[in-house]
Amino acid sequence: MSYNIPTVDQSDRKVPVNLRQSGPTPVEMLIDTRVRKSPYWQLSVQAGCWRASIYNRMYHPRGYVSREEGGMSVEYQSLVNDVTLWNVAVERQIQVKGPDAEAFVDFVITRDATKIPVMRARYVILTNEKGGILNDPVLLRIAADEFWFSISDSDLLLWLQGVNIGKRFDVEIAEIDVSPVQIQGPKSYDLITDLVGRDAADIPSYGLYAAQVAGRDVIISQTGFTGEKGYEIYLYDATKYAEDMWYEILRVGSAHSLRVVAPAHHRRIAAGILSWGQDMDHETLPFQVNLGYQVPRQKEADYIGKAALEEARRRIAAGDPPYRTQLVGLRFGGAAIDDYAPDFWLISDEEHSDAVGYVTSPWYSPELETNVALAHVPVTRTGLGEQYWIHLPEQYAESPGMPILAEIVDVPFRPSVNPNQRELLKARGLDAAA
Repeated sequence: MSYNIPTVDQSDRKVPVNLRQSGPTPVEMLIDTRVRKSPYWQLSVQAGCWRASIYNRMYHPRGYVSREEGGMSVEYQSLVNDVTLWNVAVERQIQVKGPDAEAFVDFVITRDATKIPVMRARYVILTNEKGGILNDPVLLRIAADEFWFSISDSDLLLWLQGVNIGKRFDVEIAEIDVSPVQIQGPKSYDLITDLVGRDAADIPSYGLYAAQVAGRDVIISQTGFTGEKGYEIYLYDATKYAEDMWYEILRVGSAHSLRVVAPAHHRRIAAGILSWGQDMDHETLPFQVNLGYQVPRQKEADYIGKAALEEARRRIAAGDPPYRTQLVGLRFGGAAIDDYAPDFWLISDEEHSDAVGYVTSPWYSPELETNVALAHVPVTRTGLGEQYWIHLPEQYAESPGMPILAEIVDVPFRPSVNPNQRELLKARGLDAAA
């Protein structure tokens, strides 16, 4: 009997990442009432959604164009040439509202909440007392006393409510009936201005704008999951008005060759945008995944995880990081990876040696004409130009059963139109990782 137990050293984790290689599995997703359907679910089905995953305990559309018709590669062409509409209602909105809203938010995020102006957003992280990343939402400041956490894939509502049981800040913490969609692609500006007027031209990166679509109240942000210029539209009372907004976007978008597509993971990987649960989780420190810039040295106020993160930074500076793997970017050959990976593919430091790391997010980049991936490799070997061997599935490998050579390259893999804070710091010659 053989055992499918990889050799990657994960002794720094309480619960190791499951690295067993299963490959595609012939199972059908059960659609029932235990998992929530968003207000846009049936609209996505009407648009051709044929597969989904679970995200934040909600069904999440992940494919519209069939494999036979080109699949994600065709959806990608609409994204880079025209404009696309994404159902991202799984980004649940957790509202923190009340006299102590700013103080509470400042206590649970690593960045300084007092520096976020009203009607601006920021990418932030929340950590536990050990410094592990609990969530990496976009944080919207709607008013002086109101914030929305547009969350990634973890139960942040329960965490925030639990924190306040002991702290007793004067705030209300609740999920609200606000559901976003994303408008992404080079024609997104034209679509958004046709949709709400020319004032939308003044929305800055991570800026917010109150408007109406089809007579329904929305908040529009210049944010997205691609690194390109794009927008998210947050619909108030989405349970009532989802159809009104969705159909109006389709109507206006028809002049711009709008297509409904799945979230563009090929584009977010190229931009170095992380996916919680895939590239990181609650046992991952920010420094481990190039989010050190999210841990400011100058924030004097206390926050959850501060002591652990300051100790981790001290150990990193002393050459003794408190983790065994580091997230890096890899470039490699083989057949074009044109769909989601069903496993964390294994990485060796020699062609035929035991596994020492794993790929988290792989895809083919048409612009770079090569496969790229985010991957965890030993923290002792993360320099640019270092080489590893990736054990690809047979459909992508150059020779069956043979690994392919990969090289560590810089992240992001290509410049972003809307660079994130890490890219901006790097352009100024600052070390965004630490």
